[in-house]
Amino acid sequence: MSQSGAQAAAFFRDVARERTVWFVRDDAGSPAPMDSSGRRSAPFWSTAARARRAAELWGGNLRVESLTLDYWRNVDHTDLADEQLLVGINWSGPRLVGWSFTVPEVINRLTHALGESSAGPAPASGQASDPGVPHPCPIGWR
Repeated sequence: MSQSGAQAAAFFRDVARERTVWFVRDDAGSPAPMDSSGRRSAPFWSTAARARRAAELWGGNLRVESLTLDYWRNVDHTDLADEQLLVGINWSGPRLVGWSFTVPEVINRLTHALGESSAGPAPASGQASDPGVPHPCPIGWR
């Protein structure tokens, strides 16, 4: 399994267990970097430590915040889909790279990780993402 694949698997396992997701933001909003295909991803991490490393790498005044799994599933996913953002999963490494998924793919994978029944299609593979430079995207996630 690739490093990005391992990070994605860890994300869903950790989030299912801890029922919390982590993200970074500043007063202008959360970074939503654009990938090479021109799509933006909203990155999330499965632990505070992972999110803290991302905030340190990106620099600026980014701070780490969390959302309950229920809020993320019931509110954030709708907002992310409305904004047509991909969901970045546990980006890591010195360039913060990893997989990004569509909201329906995240819902399918999360449903599986939680052991819930799913009426949707089998999860698809994630898209490799090279986030590059963060772009503030104040989409009102909170």
